[in-house]
Amino acid sequence: MSYDRTVRLGTDFDTAVTAVREALADQGFGVLTEIDVKATLKAKLGHDMEDYLILGACNPPLAHQALEADRSIGLLLPCNVVVRRDGDTTLVQALDPGTMVALTGLPALEPIAADATTRLDAALASLT
Repeated sequence: MSYDRTVRLGTDFDTAVTAVREALADQGFGVLTEIDVKATLKAKLGHDMEDYLILGACNPPLAHQALEADRSIGLLLPCNVVVRRDGDTTLVQALDPGTMVALTGLPALEPIAADATTRLDAALASLT
């Protein structure tokens, strides 16, 4: 099972990050967390790597529904969206919300995952 939804963009990293934030907001997702992996690894380990940002995206109504179905689902929330350089392009990758159904086996999460998938797919499609 593939656990990601990925688009490849021909834009620079900063432009892609701005576009991703806007696309997520248009679909009802806010960014709760942000991890600059490149800066963190440089500061903590002295390691140089390509631009790599993890955005913790959350759609509050969907998160609420998922938590009502299974309190432990918080282990899989928020939805991580990665923006990273890959050669001359920028990749935008989102965790496939269907993963939470596959991991838990809970049918109550299916419609929530389907809604989240539709929204994330729309956000990713708007970038291309």
